[in-house]
Amino acid sequence: QVQVVESGGGQVQPGGSLRLSCAASGFTFSRSAMSWYRQAPGKERELVATSPSAGGRTNYADSVKGRFTLSRDNAKNTVYLQMNSLKPEDTAVYYCKAFGWATTGYYDYWGQGTQVTVSS
Repeated sequence: QVQVVESGGGQVQPGGSLRLSCAASGFTFSRSAMSWYRQAPGKERELVATSPSAGGRTNYADSVKGRFTLSRDNAKNTVYLQMNSLKPEDTAVYYCKAFGWATTGYYDYWGQGTQVTVSS
């Protein structure tokens, strides 16, 4: 019943923008930390951005600072990643992760990913 589903990926030219969405259900989204990760072919998965909680301060990887913005809408159980000034090296599968602690223990829910391709 837990679902984390990314959408919004696609192909854009260098310098373009995309807005990714992550729709979640089956858990208490408003109390969950949320992260975006990405993984390019032949590369390790890297953390892009993390929001510790709703209203918490979001931290970004140095590679995306000033270009990417994470936001969340608890009423819609959705987290977003606005990506501007995209570069070819941003090409990757982008994953959304919900995580945190509940009374039953730590939880960690991953989406299936959405492809972002930045090329001319």
